[in-house]
Amino acid sequence: MAGFWQRRFSMAATLALAVGSIALGAGASLAAAQNSSGKPAPDRAAIEAIVRDYILNHPEIIPEAVARLEQAEARKALAANRAAIETPFAGAIAGNPQGDVKLVVFFDYACPFCKQGHADVQRLVREDPKLMVVYRDFPVLSPASTEAAMASLSAAQQGRYGQFHDAMFASPGRVSLARTMGIVKGVGLDEKRTTEDLNSAALKAEVNRNLELGRNLGLTGTPSYVVGDRILSGAVGFDRLKEAVAAARAAKAA
Repeated sequence: MAGFWQRRFSMAATLALAVGSIALGAGASLAAAQNSSGKPAPDRAAIEAIVRDYILNHPEIIPEAVARLEQAEARKALAANRAAIETPFAGAIAGNPQGDVKLVVFFDYACPFCKQGHADVQRLVREDPKLMVVYRDFPVLSPASTEAAMASLSAAQQGRYGQFHDAMFASPGRVSLARTMGIVKGVGLDEKRTTEDLNSAALKAEVNRNLELGRNLGLTGTPSYVVGDRILSGAVGFDRLKEAVAAARAAKAA
């Protein structure tokens, strides 16, 4: 519930900033127009009244302003964290390691929507030989999510990340330590090493880095995708992912 109210507060703050931006912009434009005509500029109260009336009569501009602010904030966060976001944990990748576009996937093995999104990403990799996928374990749903993430990173160190990752999403049932370890055995991982890695300080640090990156980006759930200057939240589907990859590729070529 705390996360819900934090998101509501964040949205309220963003909305307030949006309204303020509209008011400042409109006020500046009006003042400039008045000054260019040689007439005295209206006072602050008059400008605020005009802006308020406009907003009340055109409420559709608020979501647009909020969206623009959120996009601007996302671009700032991406620029500040891009190297950390796009540099994979060794082995936790799919597709072309030298790909011209990187699709970063924040996921939780306990998330049913991530399972759906995984199928979309697999299709993208099959159809786009120039795409690199960077997987970031982002366990936010349960302690079993964290255990699965630690086993996932252990699989990367053992050179079998893809096999483990695909099997986790292909296997039915709720994520649990028993299920995770069953998949560890099924894909040929070293069970003793994986069990030890569940308590690895280095792997725990990697999980914590992913969680911190997610917080910096304002991610509120899984799956979340980063590609180019876009952040996509939820199981957005194959078409939107493909379009975002194409837009990122076009932006690099421009």
